[in-house]
Amino acid sequence: MKINKVLVCDDSKTEHINIDRIISSTGCTVITAYSGQEAIDKAREEKPDLIFLDILMPNMGGYETCRMIQSDPELKDIPVIFITSKDKKSDQLWAKMQGGKDLIVKPYEDEQIVDKLVEPGDQT
Repeated sequence: MKINKVLVCDDSKTEHINIDRIISSTGCTVITAYSGQEAIDKAREEKPDLIFLDILMPNMGGYETCRMIQSDPELKDIPVIFITSKDKKSDQLWAKMQGGKDLIVKPYEDEQIVDKLVEPGDQT
């Protein structure tokens, strides 16, 4: 599946600017959300191909948001990749247990984001 539309959920405007710049440079459309509930609502509305999700957010954190996405029949097939400052091995394990496909630790390199936009057989 080619990634064309990406939902980015982070409560930091600075992170949005940086991640949006990286994703937009690949030609993908970026949809933004600043909270877990907004991410769920926009995912239902926009049907993104991929979701980048921060873990540490007020009200509804990334783990809870991911669990809700995974339990929603309309959204459960959308891959979720966490982007977070949490960098322990237990964080990576917990992220996968919540339904996340991967975890990228902040600070990250542009390539770490771009690599997630390319499906394994699509690399040339």
